Amino acid sequence: MRISADAITVVAGTVTLLNDVTVAAERGQLLGIVGPNGAGKSTLLRVLAGLRNSARGDTWYDGRPRSSFAPQQFARALSYLSQRGPVAWPLTVERLVALGRLPYAPTWGVQDTQGDAQISDALHDTDTSHLRGRVVDTLSGGELARVLLARALAVGGSALLADEPVAALDPYHQLQVMEILRARADAGHTVVVVLHEITLAARFCDRLILLDAGRVVATGLPTDVLTDQNLHATYRVTALRGEHDGASYLLPWRTDK
Repeated sequence: MRISADAITVVAGTVTLLNDVTVAAERGQLLGIVGPNGAGKSTLLRVLAGLRNSARGDTWYDGRPRSSFAPQQFARALSYLSQRGPVAWPLTVERLVALGRLPYAPTWGVQDTQGDAQISDALHDTDTSHLRGRVVDTLSGGELARVLLARALAVGGSALLADEPVAALDPYHQLQVMEILRARADAGHTVVVVLHEITLAARFCDRLILLDAGRVVATGLPTDVLTDQNLHATYRVTALRGEHDGASYLLPWRTDK
């Protein structure tokens, strides 16, 4: 599923959260949304997911408006992982991940025939199979973050949108999650991820959109977006750059005065 947003403006009261933002997420690509705190990253992701209306502009899914999809059809095509919040019910991990298969159930409480395999794959991919019998309110923050990602993966849709999926994770699981998202894109899915970790964004994403104060600062290849000038103007940091195993990297190194 190709997702495109054209000239999106989002207003909350007297505050403009997004101002004339245009972006496209292509099939087979990992698009990263980056920017400092309050830049509008999560708002843009919610617009792309069809969860927030815009004051101006249009969002298209394979050239179609959101309203042209039946709710179940749209829920099967696109999965959305929000920033981690509390889980209200004392479900087991397996039951929580199984909620990702609800769009395939003809009625509530009836699981689809491929659900068990999809759930097992999602648990395996997120390194949470050993947690499947645990109640979610006994998990650590990092464990819960991976379980919620498993729920999104269990949907099996053609598009996956994830809001800060590596927050609160240790380095191993940060890299693991990014490798999962990279593999989904390589398999032909549309993947969009909000990231604060510009080191991971530069390494794993095909394209980036850099926001600041609700406006687009730059969009394109990571090397074209995360320039010294843009990092200074938006993050107020200087980066250390290098190369390892044939790939370039950058590390936020010091704050700019």
